[in-house]
This record gives sequence, C-alpha cells and structure tokens, in this order.
Amino acid sequence: QLQLVESGGGLVQPGGSLRLSCAASGFTLDDYAIGWFRQAPGKEREGVSCISSSESSTFYTDSVKGRFTISRDNAKNTVYLQMNSLKPEDPAVYYCAAAPIRLCVLYSYEYDYWGQGTQVTVSS
Repeated sequence: QLQLVESGGGLVQPGGSLRLSCAASGFTLDDYAIGWFRQAPGKEREGVSCISSSESSTFYTDSVKGRFTISRDNAKNTVYLQMNSLKPEDPAVYYCAAAPIRLCVLYSYEYDYWGQGTQVTVSS
C-alpha cells in the first residue's frame, strides 16, 4: 500500500522551530517530486515548498523564504521541512505529497499521493 506519513508537528512559541518529516512506504521517493502544502481553518490549501526528484531544485512560497528549508534523504525514503522563526501566520495542517514528475512544482493537481497531515500550532 502506497502511503505518506507526516510527523513532527506540534505547539511552538513564535520564533521557534519545528522539523516536519514525510516518510514514504510502499514506494520509493527517488522518482517523485515532493511538495509540502498547508491549510489553515477557513483558508484554501497553500503550497509551501517543493523539491525535485534529483534534489537539484527547490522552491519556496514567498512567505516562508529564508525561514523554511526542504530536504530529502532518499536512503531513508524521507523528506523534511525545517521550519525556523515560526510566525503566528504559519499555523495550519501541513501535508506532504508526492508527484510522479522530476521538476518541483506547487500545483496540487500534479500530486498523486498525500499524507494525512500534521498540525502545527504557533502560540505564546
């Protein structure tokens, strides 16, 4: 069974950090671009970051540039999202997704496999 499982969410104070993990089972991530998306209550799902299958390219939405870093460890079949300097506007359910393409894009329709999401809360 093809599955993505996110972990690492939680409660953090403004300015704090979290590292989200996205582990794949049932398939290998090597041939997939991986994206991180988030959805806050009452808002549309938003693309946050993505990484190409070859790790040669990454992309970040403007609101997280310089604060978030995406990386992948194909040996562990896992992708990470390091989130630093978290802000009050960052809380959401964060989802990882896999697209059977080489390039990094943040169009959700390109992504075939989705995780169940992990909650990120930023509060003092």
